[in-house]
Amino acid sequence: MKKLLLMLPLAAGLFSCKQKDFAKYTNNPLLFSKTVKRLNDVVLYNNFSPVVASRNYAYANIAAYECIAAGDSSYQSLSGQIKHLPQMPRPEAGKKIDYHLAALLSFVKVGNAVTFPEGVLMDYYNQLKEGADSAGMPGEMLKNTVAFSDTIAAAILKWSKGDNYAQTRSAEKFTVKQEDGRWIPTPPMYAQGMEPHWCDIRPLLMDSSSQFLPPLPPKYNMKDSTSQFCKEVMEVKRTGETLTAEQKQIADFFDDNPFNLHVTGHVMYATKKFSPPGHWMNIVGIAAQKSGADFNKTVAAYTETAIALFDGFIACWKAKYQHNTVRPETVINKLLDPSWQPYIQTPPFPSYVSGHSVISAASAEVMTHHFGDNFAYTDSSEREFGIPDRSFKSFRDAAQEASWSRLYGGIHYRSDLEQGNIVGKTLGEYVVQKLHFKKNENQLTYTR
Repeated sequence: MKKLLLMLPLAAGLFSCKQKDFAKYTNNPLLFSKTVKRLNDVVLYNNFSPVVASRNYAYANIAAYECIAAGDSSYQSLSGQIKHLPQMPRPEAGKKIDYHLAALLSFVKVGNAVTFPEGVLMDYYNQLKEGADSAGMPGEMLKNTVAFSDTIAAAILKWSKGDNYAQTRSAEKFTVKQEDGRWIPTPPMYAQGMEPHWCDIRPLLMDSSSQFLPPLPPKYNMKDSTSQFCKEVMEVKRTGETLTAEQKQIADFFDDNPFNLHVTGHVMYATKKFSPPGHWMNIVGIAAQKSGADFNKTVAAYTETAIALFDGFIACWKAKYQHNTVRPETVINKLLDPSWQPYIQTPPFPSYVSGHSVISAASAEVMTHHFGDNFAYTDSSEREFGIPDRSFKSFRDAAQEASWSRLYGGIHYRSDLEQGNIVGKTLGEYVVQKLHFKKNENQLTYTR
């Protein structure tokens, strides 16, 4: 009996420690980054286009963030800030909820719903719940957390259905016109124009897809060697013929082609990488870990970057299909050198403006807001594809390199990049101005 009495306090202490251990499991920013990477892998393996991928990341991250805002009084909901986002469900008073686990579960449930194949992320969803249970989360708290997470996920998914995505799945195909200066399909796939109606998707923050339209592109003119268009075509051709090893590495590093078709004789096969938004999602994780950001700040950074990516693609696609600018490869093959090939594969949509330039510049502004200017980091995102790391002095430095990689790759003109950078930077600043994650947050708290 005496021994039993002595062991009771020890047992109680061990039980108490186990009760507390679950917080170490759920309140781990690296676990959230791992969860985002899970969705990134699904997007990669199932060949989602860059624009559709941006939608996947946006809704999943917003769902996670709304759980954080419900549990941390220093953060505020995006309802009303995203003007068409309705009020989010509130947790029931008196019920104990782990809001970090709720954020993880909501992210996965929404990510699972907006991707395919059906249920692809649900094994991981169950692993998260089992991990919390094994770490000592009380059963009642786990039950409450799952229930609250489900209400947020359901609200976000209901809201997402109003963004016109379903309608664009059955919209008319893009009509290719064989006219000088207009985009036509490019080798080796000769695929039809990808997502020509993406500008009809409801933006998250922009008033319309036309809000950040660039000026008109240079007028097509290959008869006058002094015309801006002809000069830019010749620059692409000349650059492609004199690439340095460094320029090739930059082009490879930011290629981010989700479906690269290889043709050798009668043999065809494809290789995949994550798309540009997936690359920038990875960069958020790298920055969050290096900066020591806590769970909530990590979620906020992912969410604002995902929102910038989403609206960035809508703005960019409006310009692309409004101007329908021919790709350099088409002009060079037709008029200058039929055997010329770009260093990387030309993607299946018009040239002006560069998507990489827009979404990279927009992401850089948002991430500068969260982590500061001159935030030096090493990007290890491409290791899984056998491509060496690259180091950058800042997010803006990385965005510039991502942009110029498209000239080195032989798939964009200089004006595509320069105007794309302006659109992206302006949009990124707009996102930072419009959204306030922390209460009483000052506008534009970063250094221009």
